[in-house]
Amino acid sequence: MKKIFLLALIFFSIQSQSQTFIKFNGATALFAIPNVGVETSIGEKTTFSVDVMASFWKSFNGHSPMEFYTLTPEIRYHFKEKYNGFYIGGHVGPDIYRIQKWTYWESNYYEHGFGYRLGATVGYNIKLSDKFLLDVFVGGGWHQGFYHGYYNDTPGRYDKAKDWNKSGEWLPYRGGVMISYKL
Repeated sequence: MKKIFLLALIFFSIQSQSQTFIKFNGATALFAIPNVGVETSIGEKTTFSVDVMASFWKSFNGHSPMEFYTLTPEIRYHFKEKYNGFYIGGHVGPDIYRIQKWTYWESNYYEHGFGYRLGATVGYNIKLSDKFLLDVFVGGGWHQGFYHGYYNDTPGRYDKAKDWNKSGEWLPYRGGVMISYKL
């Protein structure tokens, strides 16, 4: 019993000293694209952040799909102090999508597949109170996709790839204003 009590005391002591925030992206919410995350301290000036973003839009104009799901784990370095001022972060994460590329907006093509992203984030934390802060950020990097290309209006694939078509490109793919609450 004493060991369980001591273990619980150590666990809650560590938890009370850690700085963990839950976050919600107000900018993407305006477009009905939820983006939520958690960020916690892992060092003197470093944090670990992970967020999930999802677009459930089957179409944004009646025929062009805009459905995607991303997971972004990221290590962040804060220049001043954690959760206050400028930071940079590095991330790698998976995604799945059913989306029409911007270069195909005047066509009847869309892509259905999966990929990974490898990139960086630049951001600024603004403390509003002891419990709330704003995290203004933008990020991007290399996206490697594996997909099948389909027609919007007729059955079948437009691409001639035997298995997966592949596409790699540099993209801005994240950003917004996270409203963060300290647990």
